[in-house]
Amino acid sequence: MTRTKRVFDVIVAMPVLLLLLPPLILIAVLIKATSKGPVLHWSRRVGRNNKLFRMPKFRSMRIDTPQLPTHLLSDPANYLTPIGSFLRRTSLDELAQLWSILAGDLSFVGPRPALFNQDDLVALRTERGIHTLMPGLTGWAQVNGRDELPIPVKVQFDYEYMQRRSLKFDLKIIAMTFAKVLRSEGVKH
Repeated sequence: MTRTKRVFDVIVAMPVLLLLLPPLILIAVLIKATSKGPVLHWSRRVGRNNKLFRMPKFRSMRIDTPQLPTHLLSDPANYLTPIGSFLRRTSLDELAQLWSILAGDLSFVGPRPALFNQDDLVALRTERGIHTLMPGLTGWAQVNGRDELPIPVKVQFDYEYMQRRSLKFDLKIIAMTFAKVLRSEGVKH
């Protein structure tokens, strides 16, 4: 499954990246025009086998935002850039992660990579063997609640994904992701 999954990721990511190039450039210009700082935010994430990697996102928050999961910020809305709410609600901030898919740090589908300081999530995933999976741009937990899920529930969905993974299941999750993004479901900020 791993080799087939990698081939699928590369074959799909290249044309998607080319197709989305104009909107990606527009997003970059809008970020630069509406806030100070770089277009991309590179965060340290926990990848396969708990190896750290740097993952890009289009920057939706101010450059002085603490490196914490959004739900741990006292008032996340105070940190959003002028277009940050729109980028997050539409998940356009995630499109920069196509780079991580091509680089081999992410797959289209898998458990979302934890931040480097989410020790509780990393520990639970390691306990269940989930850390051996390639993290994904989207995943079974994302289509079943995303930001709204408590960590133990998220890990349970990740474990279920590990048990059920197949190309057919990945395609189902991708289709469900598109539907959720179009309805802006499961996004808190």
